[in-house]
Amino acid sequence: MQKQDDSKGNAIEAELLPIDIYYNKLLDWLLDRRHCDVKWQTAVLEIREKINAAIQDMPPVDEISQLLSGTYINYFHCIRIVELLKVSESATKNIFGGYSSKRMKDWQEIVKLYEKDNVNLAEAAHLLIRNVNYEIPSLKRQIGKCQQTQRECTRKESEYASNAALFKEKYQSVCKQMSIKGDNVKSELLSLLDELPEIYKGITAAVSSLKNTTHFYETFVNFLVPSYNSNKETSQLTTPLIRHIQQHGNSTVYQWRTGKTPSVVVPDRRPESSSAEVKKDDGEIDWGNETISVTNVGSDNVDWGEVGEEDIGGIDWGDSGDTIDWGDGGQTNDDGDIDWGGDGAAEKELTSNIGGITLEGSGQDDEVVSGADAETLLDTTQTRNMLIDELLELQGFLRQRMMEMKSDSDVLSANQFQSAPQLIQMQSVESVQAMESAVTDILSTITSMKMHNLFLLKTSPRYLDRLADSLQQKLKVSEKLVASIKTMADKRQAASTEQQDLEPKLEVIRMKTKELQVQIAQEISKKYKNRPVNIMGEINTV
Repeated sequence: MQKQDDSKGNAIEAELLPIDIYYNKLLDWLLDRRHCDVKWQTAVLEIREKINAAIQDMPPVDEISQLLSGTYINYFHCIRIVELLKVSESATKNIFGGYSSKRMKDWQEIVKLYEKDNVNLAEAAHLLIRNVNYEIPSLKRQIGKCQQTQRECTRKESEYASNAALFKEKYQSVCKQMSIKGDNVKSELLSLLDELPEIYKGITAAVSSLKNTTHFYETFVNFLVPSYNSNKETSQLTTPLIRHIQQHGNSTVYQWRTGKTPSVVVPDRRPESSSAEVKKDDGEIDWGNETISVTNVGSDNVDWGEVGEEDIGGIDWGDSGDTIDWGDGGQTNDDGDIDWGGDGAAEKELTSNIGGITLEGSGQDDEVVSGADAETLLDTTQTRNMLIDELLELQGFLRQRMMEMKSDSDVLSANQFQSAPQLIQMQSVESVQAMESAVTDILSTITSMKMHNLFLLKTSPRYLDRLADSLQQKLKVSEKLVASIKTMADKRQAASTEQQDLEPKLEVIRMKTKELQVQIAQEISKKYKNRPVNIMGEINTV
């Protein structure tokens, strides 16, 4: 009797023990215990066909429409549809409790097919595993990707905005240094060349104001090195170009080199743009309206127009006679000289055209300078660099002198300059500092970025194109970055919209998975005398 009681107690305790099933092994668990047939998928295909046919004819019930929309219909949905049809199809119920409605018969048949061999449990377990292992993680990954995209787009927007502002600032800074607005870069840069004469005047005036400085420097050198006074030429070796500019201004290189003032200066044409370099494929140069064609270079013959075959080897001046009529009785004599008429004087005022400039003078005594010698001292690179070197020499001397004068402990230096000329002794720290500031100002002007670019613009039209392209490139990069900001903003907005669409789907599938977990546990519990069933694993953390 006691054994029977113990067995009953053990049976009761066994009935109260929960059944724990890991969600990923749920389908295997059902198949191992023969609750479901191994070929359950074949039965599911038949059931799905009947469901697809049955949903074509459904009553307009809101809950039924909600069940059928956007959801994978399983056994538990079919049970709920049958319950709702019992209400909507109640008029078709006969006296035996059956329904004559085809809708009700179709769904009741579907429910019976699900319950046969527990196909409903196998399909529900498969759906549960798929949701937990694939559907929910996939949606989470998509949402995470959208969030990551939004963060990256926000970061890139900030970087692009910063870089766009930086390139725009660089563009404006260079334009400011070049003293242009930046609206039409090429024309504005070209117009800067019109400022060069005034700038040269300012530099020349500033250099001319350094007479006291150069005199002080020369006196100082002559005092420290008396041998410089032995001959006049050696004593003038300090800053020769600065003294030349002080005496003659921004003269030509020819005057600086030879000491002679040219009567006629033929400057090179200023390059206005890269298109000014007119070159033809055959090597000819277009000089304007008149075309000079050079032929038979080896024969030293010049073709001035239409020349017949008999004129090759000579110049056709018109008439075939040996005498050339120059106007007022002028003609050539037998010796080949030109008779100018009048009293036979050989000197006449000649008028010629050189490079588009009319020259008037005696013809032989004029100093006609062209090419590199016709350039001014500030235009020429060599002389300009020489001027900078002399200014740096002055600047270094004045700075060193200031340091010496500020040093009170240099007794030897003080004694040394007791016998110095009055010009050296009368200088104070303030006067030397003023000289140094004037020299530094001139150096800053000549070596500024604006002057550097102006010198290059004057000598090279191609540099104009390169400089304009370089400036415009900065502006184009800034504009491109601004466009990229808008692109990133659109991409971020698209990712945000996608995330907003995915989050409700994730929430719905989570809710449906939780419901399915409870429903499967209840169905399994019915088969084991209502023992509690727990489906374990990651399903509880979705």
